[in-house]
Amino acid sequence: MSTLDYRKGLHDLGGGCHAWLLPDGSWGWSNSGLITGSGTSLMVDTLFDLDLTREMLDGIRPVTDTHPVGTLVNTHSDGDHVFGNQLLAERDVEIVASEAAAELMTQEAVAALQNVKALDGPTGDFARHIFGPFDFAPVVATGPDRTFAGEESIDVGGREVRLIQVGPAHTAGDTLVHVPDARLLYAGDILFVGGTPIAWAGPIDRWIAALDRILDMDVRTIVPGHGPVSDKAEVSSMREYLVFVEREARTRFEDGLPVDQAIDSIDLGRYGDLPEHGRLAQNVLNVYQQLDPAMERPDRLTVLSRIAALEGFPSPEVTR
Repeated sequence: MSTLDYRKGLHDLGGGCHAWLLPDGSWGWSNSGLITGSGTSLMVDTLFDLDLTREMLDGIRPVTDTHPVGTLVNTHSDGDHVFGNQLLAERDVEIVASEAAAELMTQEAVAALQNVKALDGPTGDFARHIFGPFDFAPVVATGPDRTFAGEESIDVGGREVRLIQVGPAHTAGDTLVHVPDARLLYAGDILFVGGTPIAWAGPIDRWIAALDRILDMDVRTIVPGHGPVSDKAEVSSMREYLVFVEREARTRFEDGLPVDQAIDSIDLGRYGDLPEHGRLAQNVLNVYQQLDPAMERPDRLTVLSRIAALEGFPSPEVTR
């Protein structure tokens, strides 16, 4: 599917598989999936708030009226992939996620996003800029009914769907959802198309290994966590970005450069035009943390202030 097809709503990918896309794919605007079998279907991820998830549930009714959702798989724990879970739980849908993802699907995570939107100053301004359209107040954190580690197969009305845990990478518990007979993969946030990936967990070399695994798989259609439906060319492109960042950050670490100076000194070149380019701050920090496990690990609010500064929201919280 080309970027010309990148429109909001339901997309039929063939072979009984669908995607629900939310352009423009930036912070919070994520994708969901639907895999049908005989008389049932499996959903891949919910959306960032209840209104968006309700809209999706209404929009996919042409499929789910005859293939009701029986299982929901969350590819990872970030809110833009799980905050709509409660609406599926109300329908007695079984929710499945990796053990590592389940540990992070908490009400505290919901509250943290509510709180950052209420902050004064540049960081709050940036949070309202990226999260303003989303309503977190009604969200009740709803974790999985069943967890797994490693790999697992799910029967969806007579067809096999494979769950493959590849995290920690983007987050602690990232999972790929593979539909072998359709040669199709729902990658979650292991793949960003048209935007900058962010390594909340890492290490980045493990994320690169996950992309290598995708490149070795017999798949031709890939639904990313954010961005238009793609193929392996986009996997290779994102891999090149991560290799670049890991190499540049490692070189500066070995030269003894402090992390903030390392971030400032990296010329992103062709990657500087990518949306969310400020996520470089977290990606470089992640490399430094892997090379120096004793390094202080700032919380996400501090990281967000660094990203905000790189994207034109200069913050006094960032010291150089």
